[in-house]
Amino acid sequence: MDAAVAQTVRAPSAYLLHLADNALVLGQRNAQWCGHGPILEEDLAQANISLDLIGQARLLYALVASRAGDGSTEDDYAYFRDATAFGNYTLLELPQFGPLVGHALADMDYAITITRNFLYSALMAPLWQQLAQCADADLAAIAAKSLKEATYHLRHSRDWLVKLGDGTETSHARMQAALNHLWPYTREFWTETALEQQLQAAGVSLNWHDLAEDFQALVDEGLAQSTLRLPVQEPGYTSQGKQGIHSEHLTYLLTDLQSVARAHPGAQW
Repeated sequence: MDAAVAQTVRAPSAYLLHLADNALVLGQRNAQWCGHGPILEEDLAQANISLDLIGQARLLYALVASRAGDGSTEDDYAYFRDATAFGNYTLLELPQFGPLVGHALADMDYAITITRNFLYSALMAPLWQQLAQCADADLAAIAAKSLKEATYHLRHSRDWLVKLGDGTETSHARMQAALNHLWPYTREFWTETALEQQLQAAGVSLNWHDLAEDFQALVDEGLAQSTLRLPVQEPGYTSQGKQGIHSEHLTYLLTDLQSVARAHPGAQW
């Protein structure tokens, strides 16, 4: 890559915020298992995955703030924007409960968490791989670091997808119900918006065809091993979270996330 080109090409701030918002929101969702994990090892695993994601968000928010040059910080983007300003996929803000089978004993379903982590990391592993080669040098450096984390997240979620999907009758039913519930939200991954157009215009090119193929290949491989099946994709509404149109769930999640910072603005500890 030509050094001069790498210095002049900058991904649009809206796209950097989209990536950061994805990581922050899913990090916050996964963190809800802290102290509530089904086993101690998974309690710690989800906490570590959350820390990885929030770390990615911090790097991206800090990059946006430094380029804005207006004295803003990463905290301003994480704590002092309302839900309509967030550009995360709707999939990531959905609560931990879904279509629980009748004999479920809790209002948080680990099948939802595992399936969502699998679908998201199956997207992000190949996406970070492409971005690690992009012409925006700062974004490429963040992507290279994030790729290592996303690869681990994919392996962890795929291992549990297989264990539970190809496990007991009950675990299989819960995983299939989670997949049926979440899969339609992945349509948003491939909906072209002004965000993608701005990215291309800025000179940060992504091969969306290859990305979609890589994503589907990872999904198909995981589902084949777990004996799960993709639901029939019915025509219907496509979520628009990356355009700022969210479910009501994001407002509640952000209230939990932002309440202390908003109650004590400027506090340090």
